[in-house]
Amino acid sequence: MRQLTTLSRHLHIRALGPAASVPASEALRASLGAFLGLAITAAAAFVVAPERWLALYLIAPFGATAVLVFAAPNSPLAQPWPAIVGNTASALVAIALCRLISAPLITVPLAVGLAILVMTMLRATHPPGGAVAMTVALGAERIMPHGFGFALMPVAAGTIILVIAAAIYAHLTGRRYPLRQFGEMNPLGTHDPAPVERLGLTEDELTEILSRYRQSLNLGVEDLARLIGAAEIQAASHLTGPQTAQSIMSRDLVCVTPATPIDEIAALFLRHGFTSLPVVGEDQRFLGVIFQLQIIAAAFPDHELMAALPPPLAVQEGAKAADIMDPQPPSAAPETPIAALLPQLASGMDAVPILEAGRIVGVVTQTDLIAALARQSLRADG
Repeated sequence: MRQLTTLSRHLHIRALGPAASVPASEALRASLGAFLGLAITAAAAFVVAPERWLALYLIAPFGATAVLVFAAPNSPLAQPWPAIVGNTASALVAIALCRLISAPLITVPLAVGLAILVMTMLRATHPPGGAVAMTVALGAERIMPHGFGFALMPVAAGTIILVIAAAIYAHLTGRRYPLRQFGEMNPLGTHDPAPVERLGLTEDELTEILSRYRQSLNLGVEDLARLIGAAEIQAASHLTGPQTAQSIMSRDLVCVTPATPIDEIAALFLRHGFTSLPVVGEDQRFLGVIFQLQIIAAAFPDHELMAALPPPLAVQEGAKAADIMDPQPPSAAPETPIAALLPQLASGMDAVPILEAGRIVGVVTQTDLIAALARQSLRADG
């Protein structure tokens, strides 16, 4: 048994198992997207060449590209430049090679190898590009009569259709494609990174980390910054001690009802200096929360920027609390460790309602959390 254990360590048998767990909802989203993207590509191929769309214009590598752009939209390998340029360049390389050499035993592996070299030089590494090169080399007899035009139609054109479909589908399903760029404007309209992503590291330093660990093809600089920031917040939560939400929450709450008019809500914000107000029904049953931004939206319903806000922020004049409240904000229980609240309050939430049996018993605000952390720091120093 001991020898078997030692052997498994050397062979890294566990590495042969599943590498990642994907939620069923995400798998379904990617599956439907790939279906739609390839269906559009197939329809376009049929319109352009109805007599040969299936035999020549709908090539197998499109399936591999669909997997990347719909199932791994954040991968550097799935972005528009590597997808379009990588597939097209690979086709051009394979066509040129097949014009010089006709022996498949040589052209197939050489075409793939040269395609990888050219894609790397163009900073357009895209795994399906190898499949494109192989497709050309294996089907040279029927592809070569079309010459270099095959690289444009169907390879480049089909890839462009898939990329456009993936971008639209990602937007409609709440994803981001193409991936975010480092230093890109944040959701608040400024170029500062989100608070949890302010690492003190430059883009060059993050790029060097990816290069040092040979991960530049697997992860983008912006995503690396987000992961490091999330890891730091999670690590910090381990240092917050055994305190729970009920030990730091604000208990004397100012609440409104669903029928409270907008002007009264605005007056409460001004009087108390709050950033959020709970909405309650009978017996303090929690119904939702109102944030300051929703009051601003209600005060300027006709402003051009208000049209870009999602419901329930885009409201009409004369609305009441029920019209603008968020009915399902993140919440916690009194016994929730404050460590669990740290990621939420550090990533944009002004306050987290504390619920017990559906009733609101307190609120933990960013100020409450900062004060608790400051007290712990003072105790640790003492």
